[in-house]
Amino acid sequence: MEPLSLFELNHLVREALDYTFRQEYWIAAEISELRVANNGHCYLEFVEKEERSNMIIAKARANIWRNNYQLIAQDFEQQTGQRLQAGIKVLVSAQVTFHELYGYSLNILDIDPTYTLGDLAKRKKEILKQLEDDGVLTLNKELELPRLLSRIAVISSSTAAGYGDFCNQLEQTPFRFTTQLFPAVMQGERIEETMIAALNQIAAEMEQWDAVVIIRGGGAVSDLNGFDTYLLASNVAQFPLPILTGIGHERDDTVIDMVAHTRLKTPTAVAAFLIERQRDELEEVRHLEDELNEAVIRRLEQERFRFEQNARRFQHAATQYTGKQRERLLRLTKQLEMRANALLLHQHYQLDTLPQRLERAVQQQLSQEKLHINHLEKHLQLAGPERMLQMGFTLTTCNGKVVRNAAQLKAGDKITTQFAKGKVTSTVDA
Repeated sequence: MEPLSLFELNHLVREALDYTFRQEYWIAAEISELRVANNGHCYLEFVEKEERSNMIIAKARANIWRNNYQLIAQDFEQQTGQRLQAGIKVLVSAQVTFHELYGYSLNILDIDPTYTLGDLAKRKKEILKQLEDDGVLTLNKELELPRLLSRIAVISSSTAAGYGDFCNQLEQTPFRFTTQLFPAVMQGERIEETMIAALNQIAAEMEQWDAVVIIRGGGAVSDLNGFDTYLLASNVAQFPLPILTGIGHERDDTVIDMVAHTRLKTPTAVAAFLIERQRDELEEVRHLEDELNEAVIRRLEQERFRFEQNARRFQHAATQYTGKQRERLLRLTKQLEMRANALLLHQHYQLDTLPQRLERAVQQQLSQEKLHINHLEKHLQLAGPERMLQMGFTLTTCNGKVVRNAAQLKAGDKITTQFAKGKVTSTVDA
């Protein structure tokens, strides 16, 4: 058997495929790569992944020729709100082709946008279900929005038109806002990475802010896919400050719109919400001020009435008290006058009877003194030397001095001993 050249083999494969796969096929696959060449042709790579492991189990190259690409891409974007790009699942109508040089590929004739819409909706639903299973789906919505929102951390791109509109609108109001931009990529593949980094920065200085605003404007609607990721949605749902979104897509909500505290359509709508909140708060303060003024006036009226009432009561009580004290004073005056008169009469009586009383007192005193003297005389008589001698005692003298102790005498002294009757003179021997 004559050997085949490679070209001949590939040509046989081509003929076999052309014969076997003559019709068009609807194929569901994920776009892993997409490139539009300068000549307008679109080159893609499709993959299929195993559902549980997410491993690629099939791969194929594909192309959309220039004459079809613009129509297909335009229709797809109009119906789905996003461009054809890597990472989305599509349902394509394709012909199986084989080229001797380039090998196997798919020639895309049409794309069904409704399939992609269904897949995107399914993916959002799966993310929301996972967040619910994690117990974090409504955490940010459950946070209490501060009554006064004036310190705002903004996540956006510094070059985004929506960010400029947001800042301009806040600056044109009489209310004061403090804002700081925490830059993030708002389109393309780095949305998730940069937004999570910005959220982490804000969390590190959380006490400085009342709320977080995520705004985007001026970009393509097709770039919203980056906001529909589980990791980003989980970070937003669990963020400790209320998050307000104004991503600028009125047609459909992104996943972070669904988990954020408040979803608004555009950056200017977010600014209007913040301004209106401050206006409402100012109105509330004014209302409370009016109520306070009215309450103060009412209280002053009540206190004035109470004061006047108390003044009348005090005046009446003072009049009564003064009258009672006047009556009491009159009574005391009369009592004092009566007592004074009685005292004067008593003193007059005392003065009138004083000579007689003095005479009686002197007589009594003289009698008492006389009795006392008589008593003393008797006592002296009983205690005198004569009485003592009569009782058997003796009185010894030496040289005219009374001897009270034998030690006062010496041998040869002459002593005289006095008796009740008579006396004896003696000489001390020893």
